[in-house]
Amino acid sequence: MSATGHPPNTHESSTAEASPPQGTIGYGQAVALYVGAVLGAGVLVLPGQVASAAGPASLVSWLFMGLLGLPLAMTFAALATRFPDPGGISTYATRAFGPTAGGLAGWFYFVAGSVGQTIVPLTGGYYIVAALRLDQDRAFLFAAVILALAVAANLVGLRLSGRVQLALSGGVALLLLAAALTALARVHTSGFSSFSAFAPHGLSGIADGAVVLFFAFAGWEAVAHLAGEFRDVHRDLTRATVTTVAVVVVLYLGVSFAVVGTGTYGNARLDRIAVGQVLGAGLGFSATVAAAVLATVISLGTTNAFIAAVSRLGYGLGRDGWLPAPLAHRNARGVPVAGVLTVGGTGAAGLVVTRLGGWGTEDIVGLPASLVLVTYLIGTAAGVRLLTGRARGYALTALVLTVVIAPFAAGYIAVPVLVAAVALLYRWSSGRFPRLLGGDNAAARRPRGPRGPRRP
Repeated sequence: MSATGHPPNTHESSTAEASPPQGTIGYGQAVALYVGAVLGAGVLVLPGQVASAAGPASLVSWLFMGLLGLPLAMTFAALATRFPDPGGISTYATRAFGPTAGGLAGWFYFVAGSVGQTIVPLTGGYYIVAALRLDQDRAFLFAAVILALAVAANLVGLRLSGRVQLALSGGVALLLLAAALTALARVHTSGFSSFSAFAPHGLSGIADGAVVLFFAFAGWEAVAHLAGEFRDVHRDLTRATVTTVAVVVVLYLGVSFAVVGTGTYGNARLDRIAVGQVLGAGLGFSATVAAAVLATVISLGTTNAFIAAVSRLGYGLGRDGWLPAPLAHRNARGVPVAGVLTVGGTGAAGLVVTRLGGWGTEDIVGLPASLVLVTYLIGTAAGVRLLTGRARGYALTALVLTVVIAPFAAGYIAVPVLVAAVALLYRWSSGRFPRLLGGDNAAARRPRGPRGPRRP
């Protein structure tokens, strides 16, 4: 049986001899991958962008998403511990609601994660060309280099990728902490003197900021796709999750407070380098150089982590018939080469399309953000159904908080609808639609193994 409750198919059987290596991820690498996945390139542009939209009240948006991060992270950690499968969110939704929901959830996250590999490297590229005083069109070239390096690290395998991630994540944390601490002496309180000064755009600005921040906080579910490659998933995954939540919330809030407190926001050009401006002013060197160093390290780390995670999801979807069969193959080192190349290729294609369309990261960030939001709705609902005890409480809390913010993303509703339509069309064209609509939902939902949930 596959991890989704289906009988094994031919491409699943053919990959048995190339099973993933066990024991490649420990606690330290798990924290590094988590930090790299969650503390992404959005930290460079979103503090200024959200502050421009909501004023100093953007801190409320960040705090709300930070509070949402804890139950979300614990929900996905509990699901990954009980069902350590490369399918991740797809596997959980399949077990809870049947193969249709599982396949669609997998597609939502696979597309979001792949498109994100356009946004993240391009963010780094923008900062690099600013430091070098080059035309912004050159940003796409540097973005391609960042993407290629991350793909290469993943093709070598998670052992090298994890070590690279550990170094990158440590560097990111230190630089962001320095940005927050060096800004304290320059913080002014005028933005906190009255409600109108604190929230010039009212509650709607806070809510709109929170929707955008779904992309900044995406990543709690990413490491779930790697759960099967932990040395001791039951011991290390939850510990790594708690550590990462603390690190990410402190750093995000610290950097956002530094940007708001020093008034380093207010126009698109300044918003894009707000964090670098704060860091440069505090340490006494060029803001553009500071931003370029931050952007390069963060973009490479985030791209590295997401390619690792999303390629494993591609493996699971290919195994279960929701993506082409070649994605369900691993090489002798356990690397899903086709998945890595597909995610990297999608990111590269996005760079080309974005360049030809004359768009920037701010023009396309809503696309993956809307898909991540839908993924969280499905994932937390699956957690409510599959988990028990305290873990179910986390899932219910995360579901309620996600539902609260969901209506503010209505403007992007066409994105998940289109992705769902393409996914169902692929499933139908591949000749699996009878099984999709058949009576195997109960089998897919039936828990297996000693750690599955009790039947009602």
